[in-house]
Amino acid sequence: MFKLLNVLLAANRIDAQTAQSVRKFILDNNTFSPSFLLSTDVHPVASKLLSIMEEKQSNLCVSADVTISEELLQLADSLGPKICMLKTHVDILEDYTAAFVQKLQALAEKHNFIIFEDRKFADIGNTVKHQYEGGLYQISSWSHIVNAHAVPGPGVVKGLSAVGKPLGRGCLLIAQMSSQGSLATGEYTKAVVSMAEEHTDFVIGFICGSKISKRPEFIHMTPGVQIQAGGDVLGQQYTTPEDVLYNKGSDVIIVGRGILEAPDRLKAAESYRMSGWEAYTKRLSKVAQ
Repeated sequence: MFKLLNVLLAANRIDAQTAQSVRKFILDNNTFSPSFLLSTDVHPVASKLLSIMEEKQSNLCVSADVTISEELLQLADSLGPKICMLKTHVDILEDYTAAFVQKLQALAEKHNFIIFEDRKFADIGNTVKHQYEGGLYQISSWSHIVNAHAVPGPGVVKGLSAVGKPLGRGCLLIAQMSSQGSLATGEYTKAVVSMAEEHTDFVIGFICGSKISKRPEFIHMTPGVQIQAGGDVLGQQYTTPEDVLYNKGSDVIIVGRGILEAPDRLKAAESYRMSGWEAYTKRLSKVAQ
C-alpha cells in the first residue's frame, strides 16, 4: 500500500497530506502485529522529504562542495526551486560564520528544501555526540539530516540520536560508496541495514549505490550521479540517473560536479531534475503494474 501511495503521489492523483493520513490509518488499524510492522511509521524528516519531492517533482540533491560561503548561498538561492535537498560540507568553507547558517536556513525555508550536512560521523558515541551538538559548527542546530559510518558500531547512532532525536532530526547510514575500491560492500552493507532497522526512530535511510532494503520507511540516496557514466582520476565512479533510479531502485540522486562544473548551473540542475523524476516515476509505475 505504501508503494501504491507513492505512485499516486508521483502521478499527482493525491496530495502529500492525504498520503500521510492514509499511511497513519493503515498503521493504526493493522490487524497484524509482527515486530517488523511496528517500525513502519515514516520518520517526520523522511515524510517531509517525500512531501517536498512530490510537491516540486524533484528527487535531486545538489552537493554544494564549494569553499566560499557566498557562493554556497548563491547556489542555494538559484537552484533551490529545482531541488529537494542541499548537501553541504561546512568544514571546507574558508569563511564559515553563524550568520551564514542563518541565511542558509532562511533559503531552505524560502525554497522548501532539506539541508543535509555530509559530516560522515565515524567515532564512538560520546565523541560524535559532542561533534554533532557543539564545536564551531553546531550542526544539530541547523541541519535536518546528517550521515554516519557504521564502523564504530551502534554507539555512533545512539550518540547522534541523543542529540538529534529530540530536535526532530534524521540520520542516513553509509552502506555503500561511489568511490572505486570501497570496502563498504557485502556483509558490511548487510550489517548497516540491520543497524538501521534497530534505530528507525532516528535512521531514515541510506547512502548507497542501489536499493538495499525492502522496508518502505527507508529512503535510498545515491551519490556519484552524472548524465554521462564514467569516473575521475581520484577513483570517483559516476552512474546515470536512469540507472540509479530505474534499474537500481534508489530514490534520491546526489549530483555535484555534473551541475557545479556546468556552463549554466541552473540549466544543468533542471536537466537532472527532469531526468531524475522521470526515471523515479517510471519505476514506481512499473512497481504498481
